[in-house]
Amino acid sequence: MGAMAEQPDGLISIQDFVRWGASRFNAAGLHFGHGTDNAIDEAALLVLSALHLDPNLPANFRDCRLTPAERVRVCELIDRRVVERVPAAYLIGRAWFAGLEFRVDEQVLVPRSPIAELVEVGFDPWIDADRVGRVLDLCTGSGCIGIAAAVYLPDADVDLVDISPEALVIARDNVERHGVGDRVHIFESDLFAALGDQRYDVIVSNPPYVSRAEFEALPTEYHNEPHLGLLAGEDGLDIVLRILDEAADHLNERGILVVEVGNSLPFLESRLPGVPFTWIEFERGGEGVFLLTREQLLDYRPLIEEALYS
Repeated sequence: MGAMAEQPDGLISIQDFVRWGASRFNAAGLHFGHGTDNAIDEAALLVLSALHLDPNLPANFRDCRLTPAERVRVCELIDRRVVERVPAAYLIGRAWFAGLEFRVDEQVLVPRSPIAELVEVGFDPWIDADRVGRVLDLCTGSGCIGIAAAVYLPDADVDLVDISPEALVIARDNVERHGVGDRVHIFESDLFAALGDQRYDVIVSNPPYVSRAEFEALPTEYHNEPHLGLLAGEDGLDIVLRILDEAADHLNERGILVVEVGNSLPFLESRLPGVPFTWIEFERGGEGVFLLTREQLLDYRPLIEEALYS
C-alpha cells in the first residue's frame, strides 16, 4: 500500500473523521456512483465500516471518540479511496441492493441498478406476484438481482446466469449468505446457451451495455470494475440485442422481460424504432430500464433479428 496514511491532528469523533474524509474526497475530485452520490455519504460508509459499525448508526453515536488503533484503520481506508480511486464497495468488500447486503470484489460490478425497486415489489404491477414461479437473472454478477428476487418472492425458484466463473464464485457465496440455496441455482453460461428449453415467468437482466465512447470517458472508478460487465460493442447493444432475440423462447405465456440499458437507451430506440418498449419510471431515480412481454418479443422478432444481424 506504500507509505502510511496521513494522521491528521485534532480529529477525535466519528463525525470529525467523516467530515475530514469528505473534504479529502472533494479536494481529490473523486467520482461517486457506486452506492453513494456524494462525498459525505461515501466518507461515512468507509469510516463506519472501518469501525465495524452499521451504516445506519444512530446520530447520537457520531460524537463517540476513536481509539488510536481505530484512527489508523480509518485513515488507511480514506487514503486508499483517494490514492487508488477504487469504489468504496471494493475497499470494504460489501454493497447493498434492495435493502440487502452482498459480498463484492473486483470480479463483479458494484450493485446499483434501479431494478431493485421492481424486485422489492415482486415486479408489480407488471406481473402478478402470485404468478411468478420462476425467475431468471441473466448476467447476474454478484447475484444481487436474482437473490433479492428470491428473498422478496419466497415461493419462486431463481436461476442465476453469468459467463464469468470468477463472478459466479461471488454469487455462490451470496446465495449461501442469504440462505436461499434451496431455490436459487447457478449456471455458467453465455446468456441462454446452457439453459436448454427452460422457461420463466420473469427474465431480468442488467447486462453489459456501455458503448465504446462512453466507456473511454468513464471516471477512473468505473475502470476498476470488470470490463466484461460494462463494455458491449460500439453502441453498447451487442448483448442486449441477443437477449431480445432469444428471450421469448425462454418465457412462459404472459411472461415479461426486464432489461437495463442505461445511457444506451437512445441507441436502442434508433436501432429498433418500431418496437414498443415500456420505459419504467422509478421513485428513487434511475432510467434506461425497459419491459417487453413475451407476446411483444414474438411479434417484433423480425425487426429484432434484422437489427441483430445487420
